Amino acid sequence: MRIGIDLGGTKIEGIALGDGGVEGARRRIATPRDYDESLGAIAALVQALEHDTGMRGSIGVGIPGSIVPATGLVKNANSTWLNGRPLQRDLEAWLARPVRLMNDANCFALSEATDGAAAGADTVFGAILGTGVGGGIVMDGRCHVGPNRIGGEWGHNPLPWMTADEFPGEPCYCGKRGCIETFLSGPALEREYARRSGRACAAPEIVQGAATDDVIAAGVLARYHDHLARGLATVIDILDPDVIVLGGGMSNIAGLADAVTARLPAWVFSDSVVTRVARNVHGDSSGVRGAAWLWPA
Repeated sequence: MRIGIDLGGTKIEGIALGDGGVEGARRRIATPRDYDESLGAIAALVQALEHDTGMRGSIGVGIPGSIVPATGLVKNANSTWLNGRPLQRDLEAWLARPVRLMNDANCFALSEATDGAAAGADTVFGAILGTGVGGGIVMDGRCHVGPNRIGGEWGHNPLPWMTADEFPGEPCYCGKRGCIETFLSGPALEREYARRSGRACAAPEIVQGAATDDVIAAGVLARYHDHLARGLATVIDILDPDVIVLGGGMSNIAGLADAVTARLPAWVFSDSVVTRVARNVHGDSSGVRGAAWLWPA
């Protein structure tokens, strides 16, 4: 049995997967905003899942950050109480067994590559489009993170082929300007609509307006499609994945994958584009399922 843990900023979710990825148990608890309490909560969650299934499992954990190889310490986690702490070592002590940790975006990509929208594909890019923009890479069934542990972080590259009215782009929290995240996050869509219309509107309402009679919303959404196609074109030029899977809240926009697919040939350095762009299959469960799949058969 495989146990996956998704350590989020507000919730910790756990899942137990049996043969063939069949779900045996699932639990969810609130995330304590304290390091030691988080360790205890994860250990209790594992114990509960093993009690529910009557089986002992391998353990994979998805985290909102990454591990520094030289030190084993967490970095870049928006759950700041994890940063600078030896999370893997401490969890292994609490649980008395090996634990595998991975960035949550990579877990998303691994889930969809294993038994989701990209099942069976050799090279998969998972694009997270939510409050922020991130990504993960899976090659031959394994996460590719790279020596700097930043594989897939396309959200902090500049938007390619900026037009005069786009340059130099909005400031990003990373300290640069014009990052893809500042064009493709949910808040970015809302800012663009507010700039054009003079009024605030939530992302789901903008999408709904674009489908009815809101001309401004339709224009903003078309611009979003173009920005996403440009951003993913550079991913294809460099990685040339078989499948790109869209995740995060913005991936729920109806027709997004088709709209981007139609625009890719204008930007990709190829006379044809066969890369498949797909919406995820497992939704919010992709992160926790991917954590479980960190342990192969």
